[in-house]
Formats: sequence, structure tokens, C-alpha cells
Amino acid sequence: MKHSPIVTFLKGLIVGGTMLVPGVSGGSMAIVLGIYDKLIHAVSALTRLDKASFIFLCAFSAGGGLGIIAFAKPLLHFMETYPIPTSYFFLGAVAGSVPITFRQGNISSLSAKAVLYILLGVVIVALFAAAPIDGLHAQTDGGLFFLILWIVTGFVASIALILPGISVSYLLYLLGVYDQILLAISSLSFSLLIPLGGGVIAGILATTKLLEKAMNRYPQATYLIILGFVLGSMWELFPGVPTDLLSLVSAAVPLAAGFAVIYTLSKQELS
Repeated sequence: MKHSPIVTFLKGLIVGGTMLVPGVSGGSMAIVLGIYDKLIHAVSALTRLDKASFIFLCAFSAGGGLGIIAFAKPLLHFMETYPIPTSYFFLGAVAGSVPITFRQGNISSLSAKAVLYILLGVVIVALFAAAPIDGLHAQTDGGLFFLILWIVTGFVASIALILPGISVSYLLYLLGVYDQILLAISSLSFSLLIPLGGGVIAGILATTKLLEKAMNRYPQATYLIILGFVLGSMWELFPGVPTDLLSLVSAAVPLAAGFAVIYTLSKQELS
């Protein structure tokens, strides 16, 4: 299905609005909305100065930026105030996105090999989530080492921006640089932000190129592993099994609604 700028903007709005929701990465929501592969191809095509890709990314970025500003806080409020229905709605949305993921990867049946690819994606995300937040601690003094270190940090962080199911904030915690980056942003420390940003841009271009090649050459394996990433990330979102009738209803209704909404959108994508 061809995306008009308005549809792209609206999907960017949703992705941006959900980026701060625990357990729902931007990449995961892009998968759910059936726009992930288009994003990868568009970013990769920027190096070829492709006009259509540039327009697509502008519309998506505008929607994403507005979504972060307008909807991130209300969604976080819903997560804190109504954790069960909100969480189950997102879980239903992920389930509803499975058919389009299978279609995009030309997957006709769920063989033992396909299950292994999905499990590989789940295990990668699980290992990442289980890692202790006590990793590298970037230096704050100047010099060539400082420059290289922050470029590498930006490059590594960009991978979490692209791959679904991996939290950027958690990765920055893991590297021991989360507080330093927040401080650099608040104080506009360009001596840190410029090399960091350069690493992020380089990492995004490199990661999308690799993903595009993988999607073209090994579509089934790539999409199945990506599906594993998304499914693996949902564990953080899972609020637990309902223990009484009221909580069961408050979980089942939004679960079904989330599935229905995304499944319907997926059918339109496939038409």
C-alpha cells in the first residue's frame, strides 16, 4: 500500500506518541503499523538523494516530533493510572500486527526453522534486558579519545533507534552515559553533542543499509527475527495475569480492541 504524506504523518504521530511508553519502542510501533520496512528503505535511499524518500521521512519526522510533544505525557499518564487496560491494548496491537509481518517476509507457514528465528529474536532482546546497568562510563574530559568515545557511543545508540524492541534509554544506562547525555542536552554542550550526533547519524545510515540488504536477500529470516524482537520486548509491558472478574474484563476488552484496530489496518496495508 502506498503511503500518502498525510497517512505517513499520522503514523509518525502514533510512533512518536508511544516512544516513551515502557516496553513499546519506536521500532516496535513502526512494525505494528506496517511502516517499518518503508522507513528502512527511505533512510537507506537518502544517500541516493531520492526525492520520494525525503518527502516520506519529512512527513514521518514531523508527525513523530508532534507525537512526542502532544501525546507522550498523556500516554504515560494512562500507563500509570490504568496500567492493565493500556498494557493489554498494546499487547493486542502487537498480536494484530503478526499477519502483516508474515506477509512482508513472504512467510506462508510456521515451520520449526521459522520458530527458531523468532526465538533468536526473543533471546537477543531478553539477554539485552537482563544485562546489569553498570557498563561503560564515558569520559568527560577533552581530547581525541573523548571525541572517538562519543562517536562510538552515538553509533551504538543508533542501533537501538533502528532495531525494534530495544530501549534507547536502557542502552544509554547500560553504557553509563544516560545522565551525561541528559546534562549535555540541557546545557547545550556541543563539544559532546556534535560527536555524539555524528555517531548516531553514521550508525543509522550503516544499520539501515545492512537491514535493507538483509530484507532483500533473506526476507523470511529477517522479518522473523524482527518479530522476535517485538515479541521479546512485550514482556516489560505485560502487567500480569488478571486475578478477578473486573481486571479480567479490563484486560480482555482492550486486548481485543488493540488486536482489531491493528489487524484491520494491516488488512488495508496488504490490499
